[in-house]
Amino acid sequence: MAIAKLKLLEIEFPAQQYDAVLLKLINLDNFHPEPASKFADSVQGLSVLNRENPYADLIARMEEARDKYHLQLKCADVDNVRMNIIQADTFFCNVLEKAAQIEKVKEDLLAMIQENEATISQLEHMIDANIDFDRLFSCKYLQIRFGRLPTMNLDKLKYYGEQKFLFKVLHKGTKETYCSYISTADNAPEIDNIFSSLYFERIHIPEFVHGKPNEALTVLKEEDDTARRYIQVLDQRIEKLFNENITEMNHIYSISKKLNETYDAQKYVVVFGKNAAVYGFAEDKDAKKIKADFEQLDDVKVEISSPMSDSRLTPPTKLKNNWFSRPFRMFVEMYGVPSYTDFDPTNLVAITYTFLFGMMFGDIGQGIVLSLVGYFFYKWKGMQLGAVGVRLGISSTIFGFVFGSIFGNEDLFEHYIMEPMFIPMKSENTMPLLMAAIATGVILIIISIAFNIFLNLKKKHWGEMLFSQNGLAGLIFYISVLLLVANMLVGMNLPLGGPVYIALLIAMPVVMIFLKEPLCHKLEGEKMFPHGFGAFFTEAFFELFEVMLTFIANTMSFLRVGGFVLSHAGMMMVVYTLAKMVAGGPEIINFGYILVAIIGNIFVMCLEGMIVGIQVLRLEFYEMFSRYYEGKGKPFQSIKEK
Repeated sequence: MAIAKLKLLEIEFPAQQYDAVLLKLINLDNFHPEPASKFADSVQGLSVLNRENPYADLIARMEEARDKYHLQLKCADVDNVRMNIIQADTFFCNVLEKAAQIEKVKEDLLAMIQENEATISQLEHMIDANIDFDRLFSCKYLQIRFGRLPTMNLDKLKYYGEQKFLFKVLHKGTKETYCSYISTADNAPEIDNIFSSLYFERIHIPEFVHGKPNEALTVLKEEDDTARRYIQVLDQRIEKLFNENITEMNHIYSISKKLNETYDAQKYVVVFGKNAAVYGFAEDKDAKKIKADFEQLDDVKVEISSPMSDSRLTPPTKLKNNWFSRPFRMFVEMYGVPSYTDFDPTNLVAITYTFLFGMMFGDIGQGIVLSLVGYFFYKWKGMQLGAVGVRLGISSTIFGFVFGSIFGNEDLFEHYIMEPMFIPMKSENTMPLLMAAIATGVILIIISIAFNIFLNLKKKHWGEMLFSQNGLAGLIFYISVLLLVANMLVGMNLPLGGPVYIALLIAMPVVMIFLKEPLCHKLEGEKMFPHGFGAFFTEAFFELFEVMLTFIANTMSFLRVGGFVLSHAGMMMVVYTLAKMVAGGPEIINFGYILVAIIGNIFVMCLEGMIVGIQVLRLEFYEMFSRYYEGKGKPFQSIKEK
């Protein structure tokens, strides 16, 4: 089975078992729960479980503390998940409060150091000045200003020689000069205005600076060193505080995370009165095991029923594929997951995709490299695309033997192995190659239509099965036209093309396709032309025209298969032509020849390999999937995945 058989499970339990049931539920990786809103919205009196989560805030604060204090907070598996949330929160708050008290002292010390550093950077420019800050700041009738101004403005001070102030240079640099000036209190505003015009930038000396600049520097540096040593002591206290309590904190964190998940899972719980239930799907083989596991809890009952028993629920799809086709599931899921009652095309995609890619990219050497690279990425990164590459590389290698190509070199294959079975670049092989590509497309289109007929028969969609362009009428028309064309081109001299043949096998299917909609209405017991014959005729005429074009376009689209065979061979021919030009002669093989050959092969593998992969995917989606596959299902997702 490509699609796993499922069962619908109803897990019913009393209110006192909320946590126990949800804890089991969130650990299941084989159970697909259904949102409770599907039931609560359709039945009066039902509701979705919505309890206030007391753990989210605690977890957020613990993780904030983890980031701030670089704690080794870990979420471990716990056997007993029962916990008094009030006691746990109080314990953590007490630890955090003690850490905050130590952190406050540390922040004050850091602020002091920052202030001292700013003062030290200013005093270092005054260290040679013979001034005493205590004596200057004790003056009652004088105003003292310290600061800096651009050195080029010093000469401008001579224009203010008549003003009443004393000016002293403390440290002269090429760009800035640290200086001070003194004036009386009455003259201070005018003098300040003068120095402002000279771009004087005032520096405020803090009150804690005493004595001469060199003495103040020594005191401040000693104060900073003492503060830094004490900060290290405080860091050790914080580290010791958390180390002493980290075991209990990890225990609280682990339980809180686990119980928090149960609150996230509340959206799957339907509440009715004092009881509740969870609905979901599981594989047939897992259903009995889940039932036995949950019914170990008191007053918990599990009912197992058919997946289609509840019309409100659509069973999810869980694909089960063999080892070869499993990686190609990504392409199917890219288009859309099949519905539970539908057909899983993964196996067909795996076969056709591998075949078409190998035919379009046939090369022994490049195929082997593609397989090795794909295997490396699959094992190293777990990439499903790498696993696909392994299979595509094997197919390319097989077709490489057919085309006689080793890294694009047919001469090497012919000389050391055998005569190639088919050389694409030979002129006499061009038409057979293109005809083989079209024949491949015809077979795949017929298979796609046959699948659609089978699926509609299984679903009892009689109208689609009989009258659709992808149904029996379309299949008869398509095969009949192909036989008629082949008879004319190949000259098989079959008794085809007569009036009876055309009437029964071509004209009648076309009429059935044209009348598909009214005939489907007739089979369902409805009016054939509900909107009138004129509206139907106009719409159906253009739709029929589109159907005829689609048959032609879909068939001709497979010409790209042969085109890429020629393209691959042609690009490799260009690579070796360039290699011979670089080497200096057709028979010369040197370093330049090898280098160009290697770079050319890498370029062709990357560019053409990607393009071929996309083109094959296009053939799968547009020429095949569009005929038989809808992809309207929903994927099976366990609560862990959700």
